[in-house]
Amino acid sequence: MRVIKQIIIILIFHLLISCNNNSRYVSNTGFIHGTIYHITYESNNGIDLKSDIEKCMHDFDLSLSTYNKNSIISKINKNDTSVVLDCHFKTVFNKAVEVSEKTEGAFDITVAPLVNAWGFGFEKMTNVDSIFIDSLLQFVGYRKIKLVNNKIIKRNFNIMLDANAIAKGYSVDLVCAFLNEKGVGNYLVEIGGEIRAKGVNKNNETWKIGIDKPIDDSTLSSRELEDVVYLKNQAIATSGNYRQFYIKDGVKYSHTIDPKTGFPVTHSLLSASVFADDCMTADAYATAFMVLGLEKSIAIVKKNTKLEAYFIYSDEKGEVKNYYTERIKKMIVDSDD
Repeated sequence: MRVIKQIIIILIFHLLISCNNNSRYVSNTGFIHGTIYHITYESNNGIDLKSDIEKCMHDFDLSLSTYNKNSIISKINKNDTSVVLDCHFKTVFNKAVEVSEKTEGAFDITVAPLVNAWGFGFEKMTNVDSIFIDSLLQFVGYRKIKLVNNKIIKRNFNIMLDANAIAKGYSVDLVCAFLNEKGVGNYLVEIGGEIRAKGVNKNNETWKIGIDKPIDDSTLSSRELEDVVYLKNQAIATSGNYRQFYIKDGVKYSHTIDPKTGFPVTHSLLSASVFADDCMTADAYATAFMVLGLEKSIAIVKKNTKLEAYFIYSDEKGEVKNYYTERIKKMIVDSDD
């Protein structure tokens, strides 16, 4: 009889829990970091967390937005010695240095003078030529700047930082950390195309993410998918030269700048989608791979067991091809799904 009573108590307990489970999937959309975000999550008790989520993203802007004149990174660029670094800046800076080391400088947070010169940064475009670019290269190089005793030490006052190639990924991670703290077990966070997912969608299915075909379209009005992949408890970031570019005097200039040459890259790699445990890492490597090109990028991915990649490139005949790592094969959604 005692056992029966215990069973009844347990059943009642679980029934009460299920009755109080008013969770629902909530979708938030907005504008942040100069781009659009889409976030879907299963909210406990059906609470909309949009205001708290946007606070996380705005706090990030106060640290790493080069478009905010009062941000920490802007003050560093203006050589303000009174600036106090926060955990966001230090986290991103340390990750930037780590990826720079592993990509032989293909990723470089000091690329700001070059990005600005080519018209993709936070200052107005300059009329550029090889002589002018050469003059800027002396201020570029991740080894020319260090984080020492909570201060940024520059080798030259003209060195400036640009975290845009890693920023959106880190912002995605911040939102995910917030959702984790709130006990959210299922979500998909996307900011400007950088994505991280956990758990399942409202249909109890693994999240599905599209990988774009690299179609030149700076207006974002044309979009076709190369493939669709399952994304479970992982992040994906994509970099390519088919969205951010301009054409001047018949020449296409892409937003991916090689920190060593100072010029926009021109090679066969059209887009790089990188999968990692966190979106900041994926974002930084996606940028680095677009600088390095296909062969060098494949070599790095093969050495790093924590990275997976999906590359789209143009072969010698000009035909679009793709290359992806072994694990990605198992993540691609069958056309019949």
